[in-house]
Amino acid sequence: MARKVIIDCDPGIDDAVALCIALFDPRLEVLGVTAVEGNVSADQASLNVQTVVDQLDPPRYPRLGAALPLEAAPAIDMRHLHGDNGLANAQFPVSELHHKHPSEKILCDEVRAAPESVTLLCLGPLSNLARAFRRDPSLAQVIDQVIISGGSVECRGDITPVAEFNMFYDPPSARAVFRSPTTKILIPLEITQQVRLNLDLIEQLPDESTRAGHLLRRVVPFAFRAYRQLLGRENICLHSVVTLAAALHPELFTLQEMDGDVETTGELTRGVTVFDRRGLNPPRSTLGAATDVDAAAVTDCILRGLAEAGRAT
Repeated sequence: MARKVIIDCDPGIDDAVALCIALFDPRLEVLGVTAVEGNVSADQASLNVQTVVDQLDPPRYPRLGAALPLEAAPAIDMRHLHGDNGLANAQFPVSELHHKHPSEKILCDEVRAAPESVTLLCLGPLSNLARAFRRDPSLAQVIDQVIISGGSVECRGDITPVAEFNMFYDPPSARAVFRSPTTKILIPLEITQQVRLNLDLIEQLPDESTRAGHLLRRVVPFAFRAYRQLLGRENICLHSVVTLAAALHPELFTLQEMDGDVETTGELTRGVTVFDRRGLNPPRSTLGAATDVDAAAVTDCILRGLAEAGRAT
């Protein structure tokens, strides 16, 4: 039986690649794709989710959730790595949705429709899930699992020296999710950064004649140019795709149960994920953090997933 998932994301090139793989993987039943503000604005994230799904035209359309702006959002984004529109500045035709539902409503509806059976794959800031918990306080009790992309066990950062972007963007929501009773798996920055994809990835993307290839060949090369020009690197990290791989191939990741929290204030420490590793007490947390990964095997899984998406489209 296919695993029921909702993908909460802020596309983003890596989110677009993750959606290409997830929407055509027979092991997954993607119930919904919900947009969240982060890499791009709320309106742009909502448009990008719809654009990617429209371009791929999957055999089973997921429900789409619209992002809401975050109050007091930091004046940062990741457009320098993803393009002004989040999708490498490529322009795709997209239909206009007349009846948009907020992402947290989609989360609540779909989890309640299949209690204890839905996995949430959170690829961006955790704003939507925190809002869903406020909307339905007992929702955390009936989610099967939450797999989170972001944070760092090693106190490593990409937006500040010590904070990862998804946690930095909305730390109060991240704290609310970390402290919730739902089962959580964290795929932190130091794990996703171990899976580095070289330039030959472009030659292994689906053919331009396929829907997946038409999308990916217009957005992925931008990531290589941005990483080279801005970071001085010849390879790229697709953080969201590695997190998707953790859902599909958990055997490739080593997890350790930890007590974790998120710092919400501090001039230097906003968004830092803090883990108590002293071993003074048995872990009270329902969070398992990845501490190791078989990077070569995950890379192979990504390539096979892209090939499958090409065949399906």
